[in-house]
Amino acid sequence: MQKFSYDSLSKQLIRDAVQKNDFLRQLAKEQVIELVECMYEMRARAGQWVIQEGEPGDRLFVVAEGQLQVSREGIVLGKLSAGVVMGELAILYNCVRTASVQALSDVQLWVLDRSVFQMITMRLGMERHAQLMAFLSKVSLFENLSEDRISKIADVLDQDYYSGGNYIIREGEKGDTFFILTNGQVRVTQQIEGELEPREIRILKQGDFFGEKALLGEEVRTASIIAINPGVEVLTLDRESFTKLIGDLEALNRDYGDSQRRATVVVPEPPSPKKTAQEKEFADLQLRNLKRIVTLGVGGFGRVELVCISGDKMRTFALKALKKKHIVDTRQQEHIFAERNIMMETHSDWIVRLYTTFRDAKYVYMLMEVCLGGELWTTLRDRGHFDDYTARFYVACVLEALEYLHRKSIVYRDLKPENCLLTQTGYLKLVDFGFAKKLASGRKTWTFCGTPEYVSPEIILNKGHDQAADYWALGIYICELMLGRPPFQVYLIVELFF
Repeated sequence: MQKFSYDSLSKQLIRDAVQKNDFLRQLAKEQVIELVECMYEMRARAGQWVIQEGEPGDRLFVVAEGQLQVSREGIVLGKLSAGVVMGELAILYNCVRTASVQALSDVQLWVLDRSVFQMITMRLGMERHAQLMAFLSKVSLFENLSEDRISKIADVLDQDYYSGGNYIIREGEKGDTFFILTNGQVRVTQQIEGELEPREIRILKQGDFFGEKALLGEEVRTASIIAINPGVEVLTLDRESFTKLIGDLEALNRDYGDSQRRATVVVPEPPSPKKTAQEKEFADLQLRNLKRIVTLGVGGFGRVELVCISGDKMRTFALKALKKKHIVDTRQQEHIFAERNIMMETHSDWIVRLYTTFRDAKYVYMLMEVCLGGELWTTLRDRGHFDDYTARFYVACVLEALEYLHRKSIVYRDLKPENCLLTQTGYLKLVDFGFAKKLASGRKTWTFCGTPEYVSPEIILNKGHDQAADYWALGIYICELMLGRPPFQVYLIVELFF
């Protein structure tokens, strides 16, 4: 990752622009510092197009000098000048530009590539999460918790700041919060019987923690904690959040005399007869053996055909043909491989089956189970919205699919009515696993992906995400089924995130 050297005025201009931008100002201080150092200079002549509507974008720009004009479909929307950020949506995920930007004069720009942005936010996010895990693992209260549970606690920690001389905890007061010192020092004092002034017990520094007993319900503080100049930064965890995540910790830690209670017994699943039969049935199948019946759908990605195997018209399949050029142009190679690998290993009544794949010079083909009821989105559009009973049924189908995926440590990340197909009998199945990913227990992933209206806050804020992102999407999905539209919906997609 290359870093660039330039004058302090330029750095300050970029930092000021970042702080004024609704999305970028959510980034951590250390992230902003690195991002600024990795931006490079670009110049454009008057009349030159910097961004063109409809083209793929993967760069963010900060205007340093000059003036630019923003337009959509030929209609001028406004002008941009020094100190403004533009194109920020492109560093979040693969998307086409929603407007054009043309230089009205010679302009100087500072540029940040998506790959650099994602690398920095991922690395710093992972380092921060690992640091929090290390802090929490030192707390005796958590010593018997699994890595996965400690990771969940790390996710709900809040950050706070106390100026020097301020009390963080007062002796004798009730409290329900646990603290970890991440920067600075604090004094611990205690009132001793017979003494007028509280006695200093010790000094705590970075990495130390206090107040853990408050998580167990011991509410009265037994000492005071005072911030030392110039101030301290702390991470906090309140009892309510802790209890929701962990439950009754005393019960978890209670010794029932069963020395084997933490032992894990793994019973291997027997080989699936269906999977073996499927592999045998389609092992020798060639693309030329398939007979097209009718086209089910056409899109920018390619098309979907209803097909049968020559000589067997009783069984039909969906053949999804993906344009290789489109895959390469949109940099979706990894997503296609992920979709194939995950769908080939999933065997659930709530997930569309992938039987085999083919390829030729122009297309990649996926032979899949056919769901002739079509997309749930089409039915929703025609009806406007669903009643409670119908919505509950379709939510239950999705929950079955998500539960199966999460048991296999897979996060889906693309729930929406368009990815729910209806069978002939009216049941629902999930399809389109291009964003799905396997995650080890307690681990996170950092890629920004998904449909904007369904993306969870932790994805937007680059904090790393896991299977919990699917449950955020489930809430959006429920709203869309009941209301006929998602709860977060605007004309400009970028407005969704602010």
